[in-house]
Amino acid sequence: MLLDLTEAASALAPKLTALRRAIHLEPELGLHNPKTSAKVRAALAHLPLSWREGASTTGMVATLDSGRPGRSVLLRGDMDALPMPEETGLAFASTVTGAMHACGHDAHTAMLAGAAELLCARAATLEGQVHFMFQPGEEGHHGARFMIDDGLLDPLPDAAFALHEMPTGPGGLVAGRAGPLLAAADRLFIVVNGRGGHASMPHQTLDPIPVACAIVTAIQTLVTRRFDAADAVVVTVAKIVSGTTNNVIPDSCELDGTMRTLSPTARSRLKVEITRLAEGIASAHGLTATVRIEEGFPVTICDERAVVLGEVVSSALFGAQAFHRMRDPIMGAEDFAYVLEKVPGAMFFLGVAHEGADLASCCGLHSTRMVLDEGVMPKGAALLAGIAEEFLAHGFS
Repeated sequence: MLLDLTEAASALAPKLTALRRAIHLEPELGLHNPKTSAKVRAALAHLPLSWREGASTTGMVATLDSGRPGRSVLLRGDMDALPMPEETGLAFASTVTGAMHACGHDAHTAMLAGAAELLCARAATLEGQVHFMFQPGEEGHHGARFMIDDGLLDPLPDAAFALHEMPTGPGGLVAGRAGPLLAAADRLFIVVNGRGGHASMPHQTLDPIPVACAIVTAIQTLVTRRFDAADAVVVTVAKIVSGTTNNVIPDSCELDGTMRTLSPTARSRLKVEITRLAEGIASAHGLTATVRIEEGFPVTICDERAVVLGEVVSSALFGAQAFHRMRDPIMGAEDFAYVLEKVPGAMFFLGVAHEGADLASCCGLHSTRMVLDEGVMPKGAALLAGIAEEFLAHGFS
């Protein structure tokens, strides 16, 4: 039965490409993507799906109910774009200034729509329910959390799966791992408060800049000497703002950065340690520091049983070499983690580099020149449909 999916998915290629390009032309940001949602609803209007929407976002959950009792499975695709220009030169490049689908969410949405087509065509052979989660606000806006809070996933499904395209991966290769797949991402703000004055007389001031520099350096020592290297922690201070001119010592210095962790334990501890470090260094120099941490996405943790299921389906559909078990997690972050906190499941990466491309020089995610091989999208649709079908039939066997 699974092998039939690849042929059926290939026949959908023109539809998937058309939907992806329509979404790519008009990228939308944040929690409200009304044009994208409308395109999805129109593309799937002919299918026997029931739809639910919430109050917080334009997110939608479409449900295929077989009419027979059984398990339930959720498949997710994100819809929002990034606030950045596009420099691909594509004929269907973004028409919205300062917005681009540079993370492949247009393809994710198209593949999920394709999976809905495939499974609706096979509804007579299914038992249970499939939920298709079309989610806005993945790019830092916590869209999945809002959809969960709106009750759109209630009652919770028995399993949940998602795909994320990888423009630097060989076209059609599926990759995944059990345990942490992607990191938690929290934002770090530190303000060092001193007393400004004339730059020629620093002894009459409390200069915040060297103290801020000391904090930045000490953070790197903290990471390498206070945390287990096997439970990776990354802290990057990417922005430092202070001062107005060359001969005035400012009153304060602001630091802005990101904190990445692969376990809830390290995440919780890092918040405490960084606060203590910044306040202590500032105090040692007679200054003060205030630390604020803005919580981002949690760790994306994949269930071993779900990863095995994805590997089995990938191999059945595309051959024994189609699945790659990742040795290490990636320190990027993903808000599908909110779903996986509540439901066992997994996210998989799908390589979308063009055949023959130099993988080392392909433009990666969030690049203004990121492109993908649309010919891989039917494989993604088939994989999502196959995973859902296999789970409904056998669960985590």
